[in-house]
Amino acid sequence: MNLQELNELDLNNIGDWPTLIKALLVLVLCGAIATGWYYFDTEDQLITLKNVEREEQELRVTFEKKQAKAVNLEKYQKQLEEMKQSFGAMLRQLPDKTEVAELLVDVSQTGLAAGLEFELFDPLGENRKDFYAELPIKIKVKGEYHQFGNFISGLATLPRIVTIHDIDINSAGKANNRLEMEAVAKTYRYLDEEGEK
Repeated sequence: MNLQELNELDLNNIGDWPTLIKALLVLVLCGAIATGWYYFDTEDQLITLKNVEREEQELRVTFEKKQAKAVNLEKYQKQLEEMKQSFGAMLRQLPDKTEVAELLVDVSQTGLAAGLEFELFDPLGENRKDFYAELPIKIKVKGEYHQFGNFISGLATLPRIVTIHDIDINSAGKANNRLEMEAVAKTYRYLDEEGEK
């Protein structure tokens, strides 16, 4: 077959074409149909498939995290219950309104038992927070360094919560080993559910 014969092919009479040409035409048409099918139908499906596969991976990760939590749910519930009990125990360490006076006496007696000499013991105004009130007490005491340590240790052993802030220790004079400590002791009390005013 030469170029002259290809020019003589009649499009209206494809059945008379040589078999090789008909086969090539069928292959070209099949390729065109396959290409068109891919671009108009399959390509969108492949993009959708990739998106769905990515979403599936994200969901698997989410599922695995939630499954790990579900497996440990009993432990989490037990831990939450322990935290509630611990929080309740801490709340019980906060005095109510009637116990604050007793606690102030305990703080001053702890200082006296440690051998300190009180120069100032001034309960300041109460500061209200979310569910508790903070009662700062400005103190100024004289004593020796180890007596200060005994005082702080004594406060830590009180059945109620007392914290020490803004500690400033200075020499009380050249004589003896006396020091002067100024600090703010803070005690706390629980505000009941009725929302005390």
